[in-house]
This record gives sequence, structure tokens and C-alpha cells, in this order.
Amino acid sequence: MKLHKLAKSILLSSGLALAVVITGQVSAAAPMVKQSAPGFYRIMLGDFELTVLSDGTVDLPMDKLLQQPSETTTAQLAESFLTAPVESSVNAYLINTGQKLVLIDSGAGSLFGPTLGKLLQNLQASGYEAAQIDEILITHMHPDHVGGLAGEQQRVFPNAVVRASGQDADYWLSQSQMDSAPEDSKGFFQGAMASLNPYVSAKQFQPFSDSGQIMPGISAVSTPGHTVGHTSYVIQSNGQTLWVIGDLIHAAAVQFAHPQVTIDFDTEPKQAQITRQKVFTDLAVGKVMLGATHIQFPGLGHLRKLDDGFGWVPVNYQRIR
Repeated sequence: MKLHKLAKSILLSSGLALAVVITGQVSAAAPMVKQSAPGFYRIMLGDFELTVLSDGTVDLPMDKLLQQPSETTTAQLAESFLTAPVESSVNAYLINTGQKLVLIDSGAGSLFGPTLGKLLQNLQASGYEAAQIDEILITHMHPDHVGGLAGEQQRVFPNAVVRASGQDADYWLSQSQMDSAPEDSKGFFQGAMASLNPYVSAKQFQPFSDSGQIMPGISAVSTPGHTVGHTSYVIQSNGQTLWVIGDLIHAAAVQFAHPQVTIDFDTEPKQAQITRQKVFTDLAVGKVMLGATHIQFPGLGHLRKLDDGFGWVPVNYQRIR
């Protein structure tokens, strides 16, 4: 009884009315909200501010997409308490260098269904606007990486210069390549053209030909296989390093432990396997942080080398200091 009187006194003294009589029971349930917090996560990388932006998630039938027997994939997913289809993240990475605001990949826009295309609202929730983006670096030209660049043939990021591998541009922006592609692949070409052409017309698309520095603190590294010009980006500031590796991995529950497994989306599966093995080995040995598009949001962590594959260690949640 004394506890009930104390609680009532505290509530009344705070200017709050009692909604229920304190009897030890709640008389009514609140309606379910069914909405998560805005999808952004922010840390410091040296002197750079890194914001991971969620574009949403998409269900992928990994038992059909991964290039191994479906029953093997099913068993491997079960080890991580997953079943197909797997709800897969689509992440983008925003770096504020203090001089420039740089976005790596743009999400899917309207090209990949209603569960994606959330990047802009999460960018705004994180405190930035599309017009503030100075540079956009594209890992490759699949629709879930470039679809957010344009809408209704207009640039979503009006002040941004878009950069990508010239090899990827020559392939995905080529009418002749699209004409000779299988029918079920033509949509990938159409999506790339619709997304990049407004920047090409505005002279705000600048392809690059080789690995190397894009700007102080950010370099491009050729990591082919998933596409002909697939590119990773290395961000370095004040002794800290992050590799943003795009689509070197799609199914973390399978491909970390079994990096030899490829996926239907790979243009050159054998090369994708070789690239993944090399990059993962280098990052594990160097204890370098990586970020990937399809690792569960925010997709940041480190690799440990195991006998036959790699172990994934997600970043520890941390506050901005």
C-alpha cells in the first residue's frame, strides 16, 4: 500500500494523471506500432564521420541463388537460425571527410520493389540532405546500387559527381551489350541506363580506369568477378581503415564459412570466388574493418581466418565520441 501511495505521489507531483488505478494489473494494451527507428548508424573513422544508411531489406531465395545444392544451403542457413528466403539488407555508406560528403552506392530507388528505396528518408533522418552530397562512388551498376541515383529521369543528387569503374560503365551502359544479353538480364542494363544517364547528360559522371586514389583518404580498388568492373573503396583516416566491398558477399551465413560458394548474380563466378578469397584473407590478416552491402545492417565488422573459411565479428555498438 505504501508503494502504491508513493507511486501516485510521484506521478501527481510531476504533473501526470494516473491513467489506470494501480492494482498490479494493466487494464488495456497499447496498439502495436510495427515500425522501426530510422535506419542509420554512425561512428567515427579516424577524423572522418561514417554513417551507414539502410535502403531497406529484400527477401532472397538463397537456396535457389547460391551455386551449390539447395539442401546444402538449407543446412548451412539453419546453423545461423535462418531459412530461405533470407531477409537481406541493402546498405550504403556515407563519409564526411570534413571537406566533402561522399556516398558509396545509392540503394535501389524504385527498381527493386517496395521494401527497398528507403535511403533518402534515412539520409534525411541522419541529418543530411540529398543536395549536400558532393560525390557518389558506385561499386557496380546493379539496380540495388544505382537505382537511387535518379527518379523520373531526374537526378536525385543534383550537386553530386558520380564516379564508377569505366569497365562497368562500358558494359552496363552499352546498348549493344544489352541487345546481346539474355532476355532476363536486359532489365539490369535498363536500370543502369535510367539511373546514370541523367548524370551523363549533365556532365556529372566521371568514370575511372584504374585502381588508385579518388580523393584524399578514399581510394578505389578493382575487385572484379561479381561484375566486370566491380570496385571496392578503401577509406583511411588518422590510422583507421575501412574497406567498403559492395557485393563481394551476399549470404553471410554461408559465404564467410564457405567463400568458394558463388551466386547467380555473379557475371564471372570463378573470378568472384578468387577475388573474395584474396580480399577476405588480406582483411583478416590486416585486421581491417569492412562494410558490405548485403551483410545485416549496419554491415560493419572484422574477419577472423578459420581453417577453411572466415569468421565474422560484427562491430561493437558504440557512441559518437
